[in-house]
Amino acid sequence: MRENRRSQQLAAFGSGLLGTFSIPGLILFASAAGFGALARDAGMSLFNTVFMMGIFFALPAQVVMMDQLARGGSIMAGTFAVALTAIRLLPMTVALMPLIKEERTNWRQVVAVHFIAVTAWIEGMRRLPSRPAALRLSYFIGLGTGFVLATLVGAALGFLIAGSVPPILSAALLFLTPIYFFLSLVATARSSVDFLALTFGTMLGPVFYVLVPGFDLLLGGLVGGTLAFVAGRYQKKLWEPGKE
Repeated sequence: MRENRRSQQLAAFGSGLLGTFSIPGLILFASAAGFGALARDAGMSLFNTVFMMGIFFALPAQVVMMDQLARGGSIMAGTFAVALTAIRLLPMTVALMPLIKEERTNWRQVVAVHFIAVTAWIEGMRRLPSRPAALRLSYFIGLGTGFVLATLVGAALGFLIAGSVPPILSAALLFLTPIYFFLSLVATARSSVDFLALTFGTMLGPVFYVLVPGFDLLLGGLVGGTLAFVAGRYQKKLWEPGKE
């Protein structure tokens, strides 16, 4: 019985690992290559570039740390800035954990949390519901492992070919991930509130970028999401029979 369950978990892990060979995996690989090229231009070593990719596994955090180090900032200042960028991963983790929970909390769930970033989160939310509940954690760990390996190879390759890649191309490759994230949100939006949140956030982002640089994404998401929530509640009240 136990051996059969273990073989099923290994099969689920392998299936998740193979899931890396997909459009999202390719986009993540290309984005990591762009980061590798920019890291070399910033004066970082190959080891530090690959190490940051594996430890942080979130391009915004890596870019923030690289920027801090390139400007001569301290490690502590960079660490604090990276911690602030990681706040956005908290609601993603809260949303995903119910899909991969098991009867008892174990070390595999701790490992799985490390893989929660934009691409892994979107693919996890999309793929996990169709998987058997007992195998979802193994599948997600396999998927996350594959994504991490793809970014490590991409970052190393980007670093090594940095001399032959124009800086504008490196920046464009980095931009692939937010484009993929936005298009995925549009594709998975189901209710009017989802579309309102995307619309408000898209409209308010540039405004906050001008008014309060550095807090534009945070305020765009917070204010846009709040407006969408209020509009959705108001719309629901209007449609409920017997209520004004």
